[in-house]
Amino acid sequence: MNVAIIGGTGYGAVELIRFLYNHPNVTLTTIISHSNSGTSFSEVYPHLSDLVNVEMESFDEDQLAKEVDLVFFATPSNVSKHQIPKLIDKGIKCIDLSGDFRLEDHELYEQYYGEEMAEAKYIDQAVYGLSEINNESIKGASLIANPGCYPTATTLGLIPVLANDMVERKNIIIDAKTGVSGAGRSLSLNTHFSEMNENFKAYKIGNHKHIPEIEQVLSKAAEEEIQITFTPHIVPMTRGIMSTMYVDLKEKQSTNQLIALYEDFYKYHPFVRIRKEGVFPQTKEVYGSNYCDIGLYADQRTGKLIIVSVIDNLVKGASGQAIQNMNIMNGWEETTGLTQLPIYP
Repeated sequence: MNVAIIGGTGYGAVELIRFLYNHPNVTLTTIISHSNSGTSFSEVYPHLSDLVNVEMESFDEDQLAKEVDLVFFATPSNVSKHQIPKLIDKGIKCIDLSGDFRLEDHELYEQYYGEEMAEAKYIDQAVYGLSEINNESIKGASLIANPGCYPTATTLGLIPVLANDMVERKNIIIDAKTGVSGAGRSLSLNTHFSEMNENFKAYKIGNHKHIPEIEQVLSKAAEEEIQITFTPHIVPMTRGIMSTMYVDLKEKQSTNQLIALYEDFYKYHPFVRIRKEGVFPQTKEVYGSNYCDIGLYADQRTGKLIIVSVIDNLVKGASGQAIQNMNIMNGWEETTGLTQLPIYP
C-alpha cells in the first residue's frame, strides 16, 4: 500500500515516518507540506538524510488519488476538514490526527475550537479511532478520527470501570501532565526553555479542547452523560503523558479484584498493559512505544479508586495509534510495525 503524510514537518509526521519506515506492508511515497514545498525532507530533519529521500510537495488531490491508497493528516486543526472530503470522494482512505472530526456536537466544536465544524456527512462517516474500544467499527472504515493524546490515556484508564458500572458517574477528577512536545514544534512562549525549565504549570483549566472529547467517549461507555473535572499540566520533559484519575467506587473492591477486571477487559489488546498490585507506571517506561500502561489502587479508607495511566503522547497519543488504526482498517495484524520496545532510560 502506498501512503502519504500531509503536514510533513511536525513531530507527529516524523514519528509516523519512524514507524512506517519498518512497516512491511507500506511504502511512504509522498510528504506534503505547503510551507516547505520543494524542500527535501532531510533538510528539515537531517538525521533522516540517508533514510527518507523525499521532496515535499503541495497538496493536489488529483495527483494523490493517482499515487496513494491512504493519507495521514498530521496537521493543526482547521486544515484537514477542508482537504479530507476531496480525498474521501475519490476513494482515498484518511486518518486524521487533528481534532477536526472527533466531536459529534456542532456547538461544542465551535465552543472549544472556535471554528466551524466539518460538513455533517463527513462527520457521520468518521470513526473515532480509539483502537482498543472501537476495533470493530475501525475495520473497513474510510475515515478515522484519531484520538487526542490526553483522551487516549484518560479514557483507556476509565472505560473498564464505567462500562461495568462500578464507579459513581459524578465527581470524576482527572489530573493530567504532558511533556512539551504535546504543544507541537511551533515556537511559543509557553514552551520557551527559560519559561519551562525547572517549572511545572497548569494550563487551559476548564476550557481545554480535549474536555468534550473525553466526555463524549466516556458518556458512550457509561451509556449516560458524563462530565469531568480535568486539569492539564505541562512539565519539563520532552515526551509522555501521565493521567491520574480519581473516582468513587460504588461498592467495596480490592485492588486485586480491579486489576483482574482490567486484565480481562484488555486481554485481547496487546498495547494495554496492567501493572500488578503496588506497581505504578512511569512515563519513561513507555517512551517511544505504542503502549498504554495502567496502575490501580483501591483506597479502602476513602472508597476511591485511583487510576494511573501513561502513554507516549507522540506515539500511542498520536502517530502510533494512527498506524495501529491503519492496521485494523486493512485487516493486518494490529501490532505490525509497532513492536519496538520502549526506550529506557
